[in-house]
Amino acid sequence: MKGPKMKKLCYFLLVMCIILSSCGGAKKRRSVSKKPERTSKRTKVSAKTKKIKSIIDYAKTFEGTRYKYGGTTKRGMDCSGLMYTSFKKEEVVLPRTSKAMATQGTKVSLKNVAIGDLLFFRTNKNKNTINHVGLVVKTGKQIQFIHASTSKGVTISSLDERYWNNCFAGIRRIL
Repeated sequence: MKGPKMKKLCYFLLVMCIILSSCGGAKKRRSVSKKPERTSKRTKVSAKTKKIKSIIDYAKTFEGTRYKYGGTTKRGMDCSGLMYTSFKKEEVVLPRTSKAMATQGTKVSLKNVAIGDLLFFRTNKNKNTINHVGLVVKTGKQIQFIHASTSKGVTISSLDERYWNNCFAGIRRIL
């Protein structure tokens, strides 16, 4: 083949190569730009949910542990020690006392309480200061929280119980 036929064939092949390569490239660009946004949002929510579940599951391993002021182990645990130890396992560092913990995170209303939130209490009638903390493990009709009480050790209680309801002081969300 010589002359005009060869030029037409070369021109045709060149045009086809451009068309085919540009179509494939455009499709790749569109799909790559959309996927990371969706994945990252799901990953963030999933990672946060997994972290909260892990904190609660770890706190529950201490159920039945006796109360010990300043305790942070299975040999004895106090309320803030339980929170400190459970969150620390997931690399979330909290202050060591319930009063200091009550300044962390964001304030949450009772109607917006979620699993993983911290509940704070004023159990000393003579002092208007926070001195007890629990971790929300169940919401819905009844809010349940795990904590270390002086009488029962590490246990799960309900905010519906008169004692806890009367000394309830507020909620903070750490994660």
